[in-house]
Amino acid sequence: MTPSLAVYCRGRIPSDFHTSPQPQPCPVMLGLTTLGLIHTAVSLVAVGTGLAALIRDREITPRNRLGQTYVVTTVIVCLTGFGIYQHGGFGKAHALGLITLAVLGLAALAASKPWFGRSARYVETIGYSATFFFHLIPGFTETATRLPVGAPLASSPEAPGLQAAIGGCFVLFLVGTALQIRRLRANTSTAPARTASAA
Repeated sequence: MTPSLAVYCRGRIPSDFHTSPQPQPCPVMLGLTTLGLIHTAVSLVAVGTGLAALIRDREITPRNRLGQTYVVTTVIVCLTGFGIYQHGGFGKAHALGLITLAVLGLAALAASKPWFGRSARYVETIGYSATFFFHLIPGFTETATRLPVGAPLASSPEAPGLQAAIGGCFVLFLVGTALQIRRLRANTSTAPARTASAA
């Protein structure tokens, strides 16, 4: 990228605008490539549908449209993330993508196989909730280290304020998981009573 084009991409007209080659559209936005933009857009859909499912259903489940959309978009986010190399090689974000796919697979197996017995619903529910928390880690990191443009909130992913925010999200995840477990136990304890009354 020529100096004039670099300045043009930042929204300022270069002093040698009339003598320099006609500027071309900036190939990146906020430092994101085309794949990065697609990755970010799909991740917003995943986070939005996951949040909506948690508010409406108090869990993320592939038994309804919201949950299905969440699972599909989360898989796409992980796969597109493997093609993004900010530091030239395999990094923490790629490892998190692998972990997310593994947890998604575990949750799906818990719902479809009898291997987990009575714990199946707990494994499934907590697994999908964990993947939602995994979304928040890069979400907070990328937002805080890129915005506002020119003066981001965090200077690096290791910034104390950013780490504190992610830690707060983890605490919320633990609280939410505890509430989900309590709800599942309540549903399990009332199920035999309903069966007996129906008989």
